Amino acid sequence: MPSASKEAISVDVGNRLRQLRETRKMSMRALAQKSGLSANALSMIERGKTSPSVSTLYRLADAMDIPVTDFFSPEAERQKVVFLKADARTRLPFLRGLWEGLGGELFTGRVMPFMITLENGASSGPANMLHTGHEFVFCVRGQLEYVVESQTYRLETGDSLLFEAHLKHRWRNPGGTVTNALVIITDYAEGDHPHPIPVGVENPESDQRAS
Repeated sequence: MPSASKEAISVDVGNRLRQLRETRKMSMRALAQKSGLSANALSMIERGKTSPSVSTLYRLADAMDIPVTDFFSPEAERQKVVFLKADARTRLPFLRGLWEGLGGELFTGRVMPFMITLENGASSGPANMLHTGHEFVFCVRGQLEYVVESQTYRLETGDSLLFEAHLKHRWRNPGGTVTNALVIITDYAEGDHPHPIPVGVENPESDQRAS
């Protein structure tokens, strides 16, 4: 998949999920009940049989009471100054897309910058998301559709969007080419874990249909 980065470290999402779950001594059934996902969906993710959407990753992080950046680097030491070479940042693959950490997982402050790469038709998943703070979006390449509450915003190369992140939102690539976008989440409350609003019980098949 084309990306704006050089070669970088790629996270094995299934293995990382298993590590995070077992570290917290949570059974798959307990995580399924708390996240609203099915045990079968969790099993397929952990075994690498399906790729979770971004909204699914948020739901899992919220259920384990951890920031979603723990999927990038769960034991990272926070620093006051973060310098990150392009080939040193971590990539987190999701369904038909790629999420690249830009240092927020290593920073002591409340800012979470990341780059998303989306194949045509890819999306954040079947659930809306909301959290405290503010969200800034800059479309680097292609097209990006953001829905904030009931309003739809169509971003093209060079366009930007800024909104209060407690508003329900989701995103997708509506175009026929790959999209790259810079997203920066700032000023979120201490201990807050940006999370999606559950929409029924999710499974791998519904994830794929929604994206």
